[in-house]
Amino acid sequence: MMARHAGLIARWDAGIWRGVLLEGESGSGKSDLMLRALERGWALVADDRVMLWESGGRVYGRAPDTLAGLMEIRGLDVAPTPYRSFARIDLVARCVAAALVERMPEQAQVSLLNQAIPALPLVAVEPSAPAKLARALSHLGLKP
Repeated sequence: MMARHAGLIARWDAGIWRGVLLEGESGSGKSDLMLRALERGWALVADDRVMLWESGGRVYGRAPDTLAGLMEIRGLDVAPTPYRSFARIDLVARCVAAALVERMPEQAQVSLLNQAIPALPLVAVEPSAPAKLARALSHLGLKP
């Protein structure tokens, strides 16, 4: 098992829970994006740190035991939040500045535990960011 500084949210899609690993620098909007996604029906899996493991050619993630069910809401507090115990990671969203997102980027991938995972550059603070994540899960050729 490997720890990674990131957040993980999941969405019921195509009959399974699909996870999106949110990566980015501190202050890039990861927690804000997670909060907005939760308001749209996504589920929290992990905030701040994600424990990753590989099984059957897929990568999964969960919160460390000490952080399970906790979410930092910047400017408010660390709050207990309903959560899923784990999720399969089907997409990595790299939270970056708008200047770093191409209008029509090539589909990228990252390697997690020697598994190729589709990656998407994303401006986390854009109001459309949760909708973009949902569309990416449905339209990037991801298989159940």
